[in-house]
This record gives sequence, structure tokens and C-alpha cells, in this order.
Amino acid sequence: MRFENWTLEPDREPDAEPVTFAMECAVCGERSPSGVDFGPIQDWTLRHVGRNPSHHTYRELIARPWRAWMHQPPGRPRR
Repeated sequence: MRFENWTLEPDREPDAEPVTFAMECAVCGERSPSGVDFGPIQDWTLRHVGRNPSHHTYRELIARPWRAWMHQPPGRPRR
């Protein structure tokens, strides 16, 4: 057994999945569709509150890709 040093960071590689957004009504739990453009998500939220005037609180849901990678000490062969 050995300990390794790992790093966790947002995935900014060219082939990374895009960051996506959605809104969720905190009153009823209904969610907007997910997307990379916030405009349609904001429109969904305003339509939802228009149909449900007592639904004032929402949660922004963000899906951000992350990647983990192991630090390779100099001179140690990769397994």
C-alpha cells in the first residue's frame, strides 16, 4: 500500500463536457431543462412563477465537469 497525491480540478480540457445550468423550484421541485445558455432557463423560471405566483424561491443547478489526476514524482515510472 502507498499513498498518492491527487489533484481535483474543473475540467478545462478542449474535449471536456460543457458546464450546464438548470433551475429548480424550491416550492414544488419542478425543474427547467438543462442547457449551456442561461437565457432559456431564465425564461422557464419566469414562466413558472407566472403560472405559480406563490413560487418565489429557486435553486440554480450547475453541472460542471471535474477531473482528478495523480501527481507523478520525478524519476518514478508510471504504472
